[in-house]
Amino acid sequence: MTDVHQPGGTRLQKVLAAAGYGSRRACENLIADGRVTVDGQRVDELGTRVDPATAVIHVDGVRLQLDETKVTLALHKPAGVVSTMSDEQGRPDLSQYVSDRAERLFHVGRLDEQTEGLILLTNDGELAHRLAHPSYEVAKTYVATVEGDVPRALARRMREGITLEDGPAHADRFTVLETSPGASVVEIELHEGRNRIVRRMLEQVGHPVIRLVRTRFGTVRLGQLKPGHTRVISGTELGTLMSSVGL
Repeated sequence: MTDVHQPGGTRLQKVLAAAGYGSRRACENLIADGRVTVDGQRVDELGTRVDPATAVIHVDGVRLQLDETKVTLALHKPAGVVSTMSDEQGRPDLSQYVSDRAERLFHVGRLDEQTEGLILLTNDGELAHRLAHPSYEVAKTYVATVEGDVPRALARRMREGITLEDGPAHADRFTVLETSPGASVVEIELHEGRNRIVRRMLEQVGHPVIRLVRTRFGTVRLGQLKPGHTRVISGTELGTLMSSVGL
């Protein structure tokens, strides 16, 4: 077993308290109960000291982000905005929503120009890499308004797979939320990252998209965030996101 104690470091309970896990006493209880790990080792000794700049700390499996230079934001991208920080054609891009921030942020993945909803912006390169890499199979959820009356039986077909020009694609989950002869609303979850994959799947089954909104990216939800607005992802929300991709 690796010794995680750093004699010149900061007491672990002080680090936890500074990260928002309650009073020093409450944090001592977390340690004593065996709910804290440092660099993969469970720690239950109250005298343990760590270096907050290098230690990887989890509480109940949720990662603490102790590097204050790292920033991750949720943005509700409006329709008509391209998913880039600078567009050579002069189209509206993502940079306008973070022009007041000093950090150099980059986007995680893309939404096509007419798709609305949640997109993540960060300066944490490792987090961005893992969220975007196919091997981590990060799920995304979309709500689509589509043409026509969608039959309930379509859910099974979408889960089993649709053949597209660049290969098969399938939904992890597909739910019909509302139906009417003119238009229906469906929710689709998948971990595919191919270009315009949701639009192409729905068009292939005869229900072209009228409006498409991404409501969840990994463990982060769009919630009540308004179009064109951002919010900082921090605390347990950020920790859960990091832990979901093995950080």
